[in-house]
Amino acid sequence: MLDRNLLDQVQDIFLPLSSRYTFSITCNPQHEQAQELIDFLDDVAGCSDKLSCRITETDEPRLEFSLLKEGEETGVTFRGIPGGHEFSSLLLAVLNADGKGKNLPDEGIVRRIRSLKGPIELQTYVSLTCTNCPDVVQALNVLALLNPQVTHRMTDGALFQEEADALKVQAVPSVYANGELLHVGRGSLGELLQKLEERFGTQSQADSVPARKDFDVLVVGGGPAGASAAIYSARKGLRVAVIAERIGGQVKETVGIENLISVPQTTGAQLADALRNHIGHYPVEVFENRKIEKADLQGKEKVITAVGGETFAAPAVILATGASWRRLNVEGESEYIGRGVAFCPHCDGPFYQGKHVAVIGGGNSGIEAAIDLAGICSKVTVFEFADTLRADQVLQDKARNLPNVEIFTSSQTTRVTGNGEKVTAIRVKNRLTEEEYDYPLDGIFVQIGLAANSAPFREALDTTPAGEIKIDAFCRTTLPGVYAAGDVSNVPYKQIVIAMGEGAKAALSAFDDRIRGVL
Repeated sequence: MLDRNLLDQVQDIFLPLSSRYTFSITCNPQHEQAQELIDFLDDVAGCSDKLSCRITETDEPRLEFSLLKEGEETGVTFRGIPGGHEFSSLLLAVLNADGKGKNLPDEGIVRRIRSLKGPIELQTYVSLTCTNCPDVVQALNVLALLNPQVTHRMTDGALFQEEADALKVQAVPSVYANGELLHVGRGSLGELLQKLEERFGTQSQADSVPARKDFDVLVVGGGPAGASAAIYSARKGLRVAVIAERIGGQVKETVGIENLISVPQTTGAQLADALRNHIGHYPVEVFENRKIEKADLQGKEKVITAVGGETFAAPAVILATGASWRRLNVEGESEYIGRGVAFCPHCDGPFYQGKHVAVIGGGNSGIEAAIDLAGICSKVTVFEFADTLRADQVLQDKARNLPNVEIFTSSQTTRVTGNGEKVTAIRVKNRLTEEEYDYPLDGIFVQIGLAANSAPFREALDTTPAGEIKIDAFCRTTLPGVYAAGDVSNVPYKQIVIAMGEGAKAALSAFDDRIRGVL
């Protein structure tokens, strides 16, 4: 039985429902979790007179239910019991089917979703403890709800372990499209949509070429720097647009935040929600799930083009696209992503219970990952390129005191080795002796920092050798009317609180240039 307080909250959430929905359950009554699924859905359905359950028994080893709207399939199916982090995916599936969900995309993204060529059968293997899985599940459910040629099934990998093993699933979420692997790991609606467009193509629609949208200020990026820049610009009475892959940016992938001054403790997800909420207090137009395809930053009017053909223009552009996890870029890494090479210890660590894994990187994220994995894995080996660890001393001390953690410095990863199905070893060069060794293991977690998301702008702007956009003390770039803030710039120390300040500074500089006639 679900907690009474939780059910009271669900009851309030479902009050606005206008259509009738059915949880169409198909299960083998002998399945050990069949009754648990039925009781779970009965509890949820009991929260609204618009919800009901229908049970079909089968001799097959099935445990699933699909969502029907007014008796018709919506294309959304859950295989397993969507508890834990996936409970929100169930609630949003119902709300989105009713047109009332908070994560329904805007008109531009809806147009692209409906243009997808089908049929497309999507299946996502998840862990109910994974914090990244719900974003992917919810995004793909939206695709199914908006395009009748698309269906999506969420599958609990732990419940269907043999099936996951047969597919060599070693990281979640793992998304398959018509039986072929499409995506592994965290991902946004825009990223997933683009991958489907590239694989299956699109069909043109009468309104497929949107008109250019003009503003006073374009903020590219929705993390702390972008949110701050948008808010400060909007407070000046300007017409502001935020163009971003997702509001929150890299922050959403941070589990715990304890150094945001005046906020003793929060999470990345909570902070991302707070950023969205604060932006919403101002007349800022938000265009989420957009990936920048081209940027024309010369001349008075700067034009930003997103994948899908949408164009946005303004005399001032603030680039706050942040940074992404850096890869090793060695032989075998790309081939084994999702099959032994992982980036999120919180999500993928449980797949390596009782196994030997490596953590690449000796900074805070790497040593925190090693400490975390030590409680799950039989052995954790840390390889750091530099001669000393860069993590805070308290983390180093904790890691060194764990009996199943070993640490090697002056160690350069040169190759990831596998047997065609999964990782079997890692090759590391001792930078002091130049000798190379193969270390047999089961998994590799890459934690070597971030790379600036500046690729669309590098031809027009001066950047550092690391790809960071060069700025002056006022966040101005080498082009008039173009500013950069946060992790995409060469500002020292990549911290949330610094990014927020830089976003505000960029907005104030843009406004100052505007009133002085520079723009």
